Amino acid sequence: MTNDYLSGWSEVLLFIIGGLLFVTSALLVSRFIRPHRPNAEKQTTYESGEEPQGVAWIQFNIRFYIIALIFLLFEVEIVFLFPWATIFADENLIRQTNGAWGWFSLTEMVIFIAILAIGLAYAWSNGHLDWVKPDPQPTDFKSPVPTDFYTKINEQYRRK
Repeated sequence: MTNDYLSGWSEVLLFIIGGLLFVTSALLVSRFIRPHRPNAEKQTTYESGEEPQGVAWIQFNIRFYIIALIFLLFEVEIVFLFPWATIFADENLIRQTNGAWGWFSLTEMVIFIAILAIGLAYAWSNGHLDWVKPDPQPTDFKSPVPTDFYTKINEQYRRK
């Protein structure tokens, strides 16, 4: 039985509203159920389980971002490579086009991979893939919170 009162877009709107209500209600219920016991240790900065040293305003090596972008580039290549391989492996499609589709898609993918290889060679030749430990320089930033406060809190929790 179909519902003639709702169009396709109103069904989408109902799904969006239902999803928002579900997420909102789940967050509200979890807020009321969970324990709320803040303390100084929970309020400190988390650095992979290590005690924070110094301020967080340090110079960050740009190579982290470059490596991440190169990684995303090759992930996108894989996203395009799988559907291409699926279509290229379809023998019926190649037979229907007398092999033209197969050669066209193969040429297209070789050009695509060649462009990516040129990009990789460019990044490699410029030294973006050389992983050299950076030499961070201290900054002139002074924290508004005195460092004695942090050391006192850390010593207090080390004694426990």
